[in-house]
Amino acid sequence: MSFKATIIRHQAMIESLLTLEPQVSALAKRIKTCVEQGNKVLFFGNGGSASDAQHLAAEFVVRYYKDRRPYGAIALTTDTSILTAHSNDYDFNTVFDRQIEALGKQGDIAIGLSTSGNSGNVINGIKTAKQQGIWTCAFTGLGGGELMHVADDCIAVPVSETARVQEGHILIGHWLCETLDDTDYYEV
Repeated sequence: MSFKATIIRHQAMIESLLTLEPQVSALAKRIKTCVEQGNKVLFFGNGGSASDAQHLAAEFVVRYYKDRRPYGAIALTTDTSILTAHSNDYDFNTVFDRQIEALGKQGDIAIGLSTSGNSGNVINGIKTAKQQGIWTCAFTGLGGGELMHVADDCIAVPVSETARVQEGHILIGHWLCETLDDTDYYEV
């Protein structure tokens, strides 16, 4: 595969994101309200999606490009003691459930990332969040998988190639940070 071919596929993915603008804009408004009310965003996923969850939580808490007060956010993928103890004592398919039960509350937002939309522990985490009255959103790839039917909203990057889906997720995440940084509420 040539470098040019990869760039062309990347460009096609970026252009496909324009269809998601109404959904992503609505999510930005929901997140803004969430953090203005002193609540937080819980991010979680596996593998590359776990890295994206951590990346976005860091951008929310530290900053994106503007010096501002921190936005409440937690990546449920960062505490190795919790991840390994829960997986050992219970089941990896419920590794996010327990953290959501402990850390989540009504008014928070849970965002589960899964390129296929079929990751069992992400599906279970979304279900647990909904049971606690937490609004949920899934970031997935083409079709949305099972998460399309479980989450309150599903932002499905309309491509099937895993790498392009992940690139779409982080681009959407960065735009969320950028638009939140552009609000007057959190400027320091």
